[in-house]
Amino acid sequence: MALHDSVLEEFGLAPRWVRRGMAAQPAAVSEATEAASGHDAAGAAAVEPETRHAADSDAAGSRSAARDRAAPTRVSESSRPVQDGRPNERRTQPAQPEAQTRSQPPTTATLHQPKPPTQPAPASRAPEQSSSFDAPPDDDFAWFDDLPTEVPGHGHAPSEPRREAPQPPAIHTLDWDALSERVAGCQSCRLCEKRTNTVFGVGDHNADWMLIGEAPGENEDRQGEPFVGQAGKLLDNMLRSLTLARDTNVYIANVIKCRPPGNRNPEPDEVARCEPYLQRQVALVKPKLIVALGRFAAQSLLKTEASISSLRGRVHEYEGVPVIVTYHPAYLLRSLPDKAKAWADLCLARDTWRAAGGAPANPPK
Repeated sequence: MALHDSVLEEFGLAPRWVRRGMAAQPAAVSEATEAASGHDAAGAAAVEPETRHAADSDAAGSRSAARDRAAPTRVSESSRPVQDGRPNERRTQPAQPEAQTRSQPPTTATLHQPKPPTQPAPASRAPEQSSSFDAPPDDDFAWFDDLPTEVPGHGHAPSEPRREAPQPPAIHTLDWDALSERVAGCQSCRLCEKRTNTVFGVGDHNADWMLIGEAPGENEDRQGEPFVGQAGKLLDNMLRSLTLARDTNVYIANVIKCRPPGNRNPEPDEVARCEPYLQRQVALVKPKLIVALGRFAAQSLLKTEASISSLRGRVHEYEGVPVIVTYHPAYLLRSLPDKAKAWADLCLARDTWRAAGGAPANPPK
């Protein structure tokens, strides 16, 4: 017959009885271990070992009370509070007196308690750089070139549009001074590379007669005036026979304003680039008659390749002005018999001028 607890306490046998009950617990622990060996690790962690031990044990109520006092309070993995995206690693246990903790041996609950899973070290919370971003090299500053300049107190200065060089006015709009300046600085063709002076023209800007030669020679290039030297003197004598003069009712110009090297014939592209200047001179003078001196001048004005002999003796037209073709004075210096033919051409030019309303001027002194 079991003694009452109060009697055991009176005889001081209660601690011995408890120790005997504790000695029987290792047998129960071994039984619980064999029962749980058929299960996997995850199932063993979830099953409460204390329940199976209570079902198989035939211990008295004092043993159950001792187990209930010794069993710690556990919190399941799913019910743990979550902090910063990961479960709390500490388990909540009730506070126990220090003496009771030392006196209680490990129970089956503590023996089969699963170890908490090892948590990886928390990663840094700094925002990750996108791997798709291609940063420019350290020495590449080209991407700063288009940034507007910052003005203190006024923000960024507005970018100024690119200013293109102003186009010069069209040749057909120039007056005498502007046209002469344009010819003096002309670099439209390769003849500008070897010239000494441009040969613009000379004479009366309101003349009825306009004489046009082909290109400057050596003397003309040096002095900057057309028809100088021996050929110029012969031309002055021819004009005097018609009661005309270089500075009286006559304007003299050339198709080409720069001397070709070696006195060669001008190239077609050189004529094309220089022709607008001559066209503007004719428009400014407004002559009643044009006399083409030499083959090249006649072919350039009339846009033909016909010989000078076939062009003589007839009235042609350039820019609405009558044109008479005759020999160049330099050619007449080498071929004296053709002077008579040149005189006939001058007589035809005088008659044409009179027919156009021209009146003879006072004979030059």
